[in-house]
Amino acid sequence: MLLLLLLLPLPLLLLLLLLLLLPPLALLRQPQDASLSWLAGLQHCMAGGALSWAAAWQQRRLEQSTLHAGQSQQQALTWCLREAQRPLGPLQGTTGRVYDVFGATDTSTFRNHLPLIKASQAQEEESGGQLLPPTSTQCYGEASLQATLLGLAALSKAFPEVLTPGGIACVTPTSPWPRALPWPWRILDKVVSTPGAKHPGALLLEALRSPGLRALEAGTATELLDVFSGLEANGEELAEAMAAGNPGSPLPSRAAELREALDLGPRGLALRLWPKLQVVVTLDAGGQTEAVAALEALWCHGLAFFSPAYAASGGVVGLNLWPEQAHGCYLLPPGAPFIELLPVKEGAQEEAASTVLLAEAQKGEEYELVLTNHAGLARCRLGDVVQVVGAYNQCPVVRFVRRLGQALNVRGEDIQEDVFSEALARAVGQWPGAKLLDHSCVESSILDSSQGSAPHYEVFVALRGLRNLSEENRDKLDHCLQEVSPHYKSLRFRGSVGPARVHLVGRGAFRELRAALAACPSSRFPPEMPRVLRHRHLAEGLQRRVLS
Repeated sequence: MLLLLLLLPLPLLLLLLLLLLLPPLALLRQPQDASLSWLAGLQHCMAGGALSWAAAWQQRRLEQSTLHAGQSQQQALTWCLREAQRPLGPLQGTTGRVYDVFGATDTSTFRNHLPLIKASQAQEEESGGQLLPPTSTQCYGEASLQATLLGLAALSKAFPEVLTPGGIACVTPTSPWPRALPWPWRILDKVVSTPGAKHPGALLLEALRSPGLRALEAGTATELLDVFSGLEANGEELAEAMAAGNPGSPLPSRAAELREALDLGPRGLALRLWPKLQVVVTLDAGGQTEAVAALEALWCHGLAFFSPAYAASGGVVGLNLWPEQAHGCYLLPPGAPFIELLPVKEGAQEEAASTVLLAEAQKGEEYELVLTNHAGLARCRLGDVVQVVGAYNQCPVVRFVRRLGQALNVRGEDIQEDVFSEALARAVGQWPGAKLLDHSCVESSILDSSQGSAPHYEVFVALRGLRNLSEENRDKLDHCLQEVSPHYKSLRFRGSVGPARVHLVGRGAFRELRAALAACPSSRFPPEMPRVLRHRHLAEGLQRRVLS
């Protein structure tokens, strides 16, 4: 940070130093300080200018690094290994000898001598057989800072009024931005909520008290889905709290607006509550597609969605420079963490081919992400599969496709996450009035539900617009699975696999599932929504909430 300040032009540096002399914005929110509001505007304007300069600087660095991707990746690898082998660093031990053996190793030597490991294996090695503490809700490294600064700049360019004072509110304890802004840009943290407030209910209440919001933030789309579900369930309680208002500032009219908006149903609710709202900002972390689709169709209908980055447990692996695009495409940057791409061939099992570097990626091909970072992960296969859809200088632009660890396999059929999601979407489209909110699957052996019958899938769904599932509707999922997977169809014809069993769960069932996942000591950030459950106690939690 000090280096960044030293690189600033002198006039801008003097302006930024002036920010320290101005009263903090928290004080300026008080009614008695209304006469000083021009200072808050000045602070915000100056911080916005600093953000524009820093984003332009990061953009130039990104241009240079992507023009020379091979050299940039070499530098990233050297930095990761050097940081990891510092005193008390995570690679002090077995994997810490990697840097000692190869010295200032080149990428080819590193890839040829160090084997690939899977994420679960990496976690076990890091923990020494013990459960790991939860990962921090902030990512670090060059990519995380780039994603935050460039994402904010891109968001401001696409939606110019978003970064005005009081224009954004975050309604979840976690933020969609990979890295907290350092001073002086912290002024742009745009806190509409009370400083230090972490309870989702308190954050939502503060957002509801601000009808002029331009953007709504949440950690992930699934978290935002929980927020809107909670808003509908606890709407009257929130309205009463708003009617009481803050001391000296009652908001009875806003409470009436909330009640009226809720009475009109879920579709378009966000725009009724915040008429100036333009965009929803969430972090893409895997398993979020259904939540985004549900939000777009119902509560956030008519709003744009933007994810500043694609994040994995090892750090930020993709930058989103195009907020105007409906579905996120991400640039894989050549800086830290060090990213390799493992080709994924249809029908291929375990070990396929060697990895390629970013500049070697081919458009249209699918790759599994392999990551090495300074926190101890070395050539870790993340299980996230992406498809190359374009290029930015020498680096690939990708879209997320699926997660390899989320496949269903009871008889070798290997139904991947994207294939099952396609079949489920087809089936739900044939259920009159139904909108899919969430789902998870369990192989019958986990619940011991295949006794006396062929192994099969237990599918738990949360729906809107349908309170009961007929047998005819349940059967449609099995038919759709046979349409998208010839192998599954063959197994069903021979009776080797039984028909998928569909269960409708009650409101809040998946929110409880996410809470149980977050409570696990080994839970990681960002939180991913599992589509296939491997642990019996999690599956039984959904089973207890079955309505039909």
